[in-house]
Amino acid sequence: MKHFLFLISAIILSFSVQGQDFSIGPKAGISTANIHVNGEDFQTGDNDFGYHLGLFVRMGGSSIFMQPELLFTSTGGSVIKTDDNGVQTDFNASFNRLDIPVMFGLKFLKFLRVQAGPIASILVDYKIEDALNVPVEVDYKTSTFGYQAGLGLDLGNLIFDLKYESSLSKMSKSSTAFQTDQRQNQIILSAGFRFF
Repeated sequence: MKHFLFLISAIILSFSVQGQDFSIGPKAGISTANIHVNGEDFQTGDNDFGYHLGLFVRMGGSSIFMQPELLFTSTGGSVIKTDDNGVQTDFNASFNRLDIPVMFGLKFLKFLRVQAGPIASILVDYKIEDALNVPVEVDYKTSTFGYQAGLGLDLGNLIFDLKYESSLSKMSKSSTAFQTDQRQNQIILSAGFRFF
């Protein structure tokens, strides 16, 4: 995580030194997410709706830009476990994270953007419960890495982003309750306002 933050800081500094355009502002939005699982006796359950809010910065010229963000994100999903007798149990998970996506992109027609980049997520807290609302202990990692890609639209000082997010690292460490590779996928819709 320290190497990621150092690299991002160096890139932001290089964009700033070159005297590129600079904008900053608040950003908020909604998402739909699931927990993709890859393990015996487990399968992905229903999607869950979430939200995010925070700040974004955009630097770049007329065609190439970089957009780092700092977001508080609330998201989740569900996992279905099937035991040896074929009985299924649903587990609902919710996560509060500090997300740091860094988008690199190209502008077209002065208002349309194509963008992609890495995201670092720091887990603030989580809750996972079975269908009877009984808490379950899962050893989730404190930080994960992933990627985002999507489209953006600029209308005056308003910005809109539609992005897909997936994880490059699994969310959980070894756990007796959940011997499975868990990764979260999201479809994210957000809006922001550029102060300048």
